[in-house]
Amino acid sequence: MQAVKTGSDAQAGASSAPHARSGGWLVAVAATLGMSVSYIDRQTLAAIAPTVRAALTIDHTQFGWLLSAFSMAYLVGAPAAGVVVDRLGARRGFAVAVVVWSVVAGAHALVTSFATLFALRVLLGAAEAPSFPAAAQAIRRALPPHRRSAAYGLLFTGSSVGAMIAAPLALSIEASHGFRAAFLGTAVVGLVWIPAWLWISRGDRIPNEPVESAARVATHEPRWIDVMRSAPVLRAVVAVVGSAPLLMFVLNFTPQYLVEHWHLPRLGTRWLLVVAPLMFDLGAVGFGWVASRRERAGTGTRETHVDLFLVAAVMAASLVLAPLATSPRIAMMIFGVAACGGGGIYVIATADMLARVPLRSTSSAGGMTAAAQSLAHIVASPLVGMAIDRTHGYGSALVGLGLVVIPTSLAFALWPGMRAR
Repeated sequence: MQAVKTGSDAQAGASSAPHARSGGWLVAVAATLGMSVSYIDRQTLAAIAPTVRAALTIDHTQFGWLLSAFSMAYLVGAPAAGVVVDRLGARRGFAVAVVVWSVVAGAHALVTSFATLFALRVLLGAAEAPSFPAAAQAIRRALPPHRRSAAYGLLFTGSSVGAMIAAPLALSIEASHGFRAAFLGTAVVGLVWIPAWLWISRGDRIPNEPVESAARVATHEPRWIDVMRSAPVLRAVVAVVGSAPLLMFVLNFTPQYLVEHWHLPRLGTRWLLVVAPLMFDLGAVGFGWVASRRERAGTGTRETHVDLFLVAAVMAASLVLAPLATSPRIAMMIFGVAACGGGGIYVIATADMLARVPLRSTSSAGGMTAAAQSLAHIVASPLVGMAIDRTHGYGSALVGLGLVVIPTSLAFALWPGMRAR
């Protein structure tokens, strides 16, 4: 079942044209920074994982389950959060979510065992579930259609910017004050973002947000189950499921990979950890910019975007070459190319999906792809951890993660019944 595209996109584009010149891009930047805050809080554990694992006697398999704990809650919470944000509105929903998850992130400083850390990861995943649905809705309402692919590319940089900040920030605080202080220090960042978000998103910078109840009654409100079963959403879900495990590895397992495989000191990994997130940013922004440029020129068809998507898929699949690396720098170059491709996959799949679903279902659709990412993390994280423990190395995990991208990317490219938009 394919979602029927209404005239809401055209109306939103017309009404938000002035915002594209003034506040629209400010909203996109603020939403991106909100995503960065969420990733700082969730990536702090990955950055200081060796210390936390030693303090709590946690092995690789248990660490994989900790990553899955976050994703389990996100899996359930993201679709529900998307429906709530579609009704509550991105401005208020985003602000409330950041307050809650900042408190939970700070509570990580009190952890005493694997069980308490597992419980806190579940709570953090649930609290962060509204982040992407709220950000996607804010951008779609604030900017006209031909600018959105570029804005979504910017949005996806929020995750890698957060990861790039989290690693050096958390490691520096840990080195001077211990890992508990690192959890507290990174949690404070969200409390700084909230007043900036409320100021930037004030007034009518996010037009028609939220939609009034009378309008909902007067028009057909798409049910969330119809959104979930629509062809654009299913197609995007497949693309995300194939690429999410790869990106999970380069963002969560790389600190341990550099320490355990290449025997680098923890503080010595700080700047190498920037490579993959930075390349993800370049991929998301670059592929999004090209897609927007083609759409602005009137050539943004399904075929051109599939071309872009397949280029990104080849780059992502190059992770299979990582076991051949002869130095940590070469390994990080391969990780970077793969992350760049992953960023391209995310932005092309998301832009295509959100251009095809009704405007009123934007957060619901975004919640579905966020849930798909979480499901992929839930399955892949412990499997990667077990593969490392059993093989005493990272080679098999790297090859497997690179190969998974191929069939899911082909499915996206060849998905039946998807006309050019």
